Amino acid sequence: VQLVESGGGLVQPGGSLRLSCAASGFTFSSVHMSWYRQAPGKERELVATITRAGASTNYADSVKGRFTTSRNNTKNSLYLQMNSLKPEDTAVYYCKTVWGLKGYWGQGTQVTVSS
Repeated sequence: VQLVESGGGLVQPGGSLRLSCAASGFTFSSVHMSWYRQAPGKERELVATITRAGASTNYADSVKGRFTTSRNNTKNSLYLQMNSLKPEDTAVYYCKTVWGLKGYWGQGTQVTVSS
């Protein structure tokens, strides 16, 4: 199982970024997927989840209305569109799945929101 995030970077407050997570080594379309983030000195927190076919999503209150997660099961890819970014969104962002009762994480991608 491999998860590889990309798309992070430095963006000004109010800007946008789109993160991607490329999945391999398992049947992507059969699992729910999640995005987490971890800011310096803070615990890792759940940001968003999406069901197997993408029919249902859930978001942390802190990002609701600003972030949108989606997936393309034909490309084995997960996405996180982040709009109206705030300095408090600065964190390392991870995608995660559970396969065979075991959790798998990507290596993370850094998002920095600063002027």
